[in-house]
Amino acid sequence: MQKWALEMKRAGIPVALVPTMGALHQGHYSLIRSARRTVGEQGVIVVSIYINPMQFGACEDLTSYPRNLKEDLAGCRREGVDLVFAPRDKAMYANCPGQAHSTVVIESDISRTMEGASRPEHFKGVTTVVCKLFMLTLPEFAVFGAKDYQQAAVIRRMAGNLNIPVKISVAPTVREKDGLAMSSRNIHLKPIQRQQAKVLHESIQEARKLLHGHQKHEINVRQLKKNIEKHIQRYDEARLDYLEFFDPNTFKTRNMIRTGTHMALAVYFGKTRLIDNGRL
Repeated sequence: MQKWALEMKRAGIPVALVPTMGALHQGHYSLIRSARRTVGEQGVIVVSIYINPMQFGACEDLTSYPRNLKEDLAGCRREGVDLVFAPRDKAMYANCPGQAHSTVVIESDISRTMEGASRPEHFKGVTTVVCKLFMLTLPEFAVFGAKDYQQAAVIRRMAGNLNIPVKISVAPTVREKDGLAMSSRNIHLKPIQRQQAKVLHESIQEARKLLHGHQKHEINVRQLKKNIEKHIQRYDEARLDYLEFFDPNTFKTRNMIRTGTHMALAVYFGKTRLIDNGRL
């Protein structure tokens, strides 16, 4: 992979990387199309397909995470992807003789809240594997999805802090007709859970409605959280993990919510955990 990437560098051909964990859907394909618009027909697109064990906690869904490489490869061909990089664990985390894979990458500021607080080891795994993917594919551009808003921000911070010469772009979230953000994990939802999963997007819309309907276009965070939590509790399959309102640049939480504040939430439906976010 790295040898091919170096050849692209020497030839002056721009490379765009779309990192994925497979089980590709229309959300992923929108990232591929965004990458193509970025590099043009003369550039090349690399899609990585790798379910990174380092970013899963001990009780999380690593073994049950959906896998279908054959369909993923067919989808990449349809979308005009130039190269698919699908390494195995022993290739990504190969041990030196007598030594463990002991080097990790940690972002210690904006990764501490929300996903970082709910899944303490998650971002260490994300930043480590994405840094390795950047070193292996040597892209000028990398495309991520806005559904994973905090993840994209953490990776952008990592790339900037470590002087990795890659431009990070974030493509809009692709949604189902009822507003549910497309996710590989949606396949695990039971019919009643799938029906109720629209509550994530509904909650963002409800927060916008409450804020913009307020006389001062400003609302206390406790009041807004109380209203949104009450809305989520209407759905008996939904169990709220977190609900946060924060500055989109610093990720600092806000006491007073106003236009431009960002909202993020995670909700469990049985063992399936879904996330979403949006600007108010």
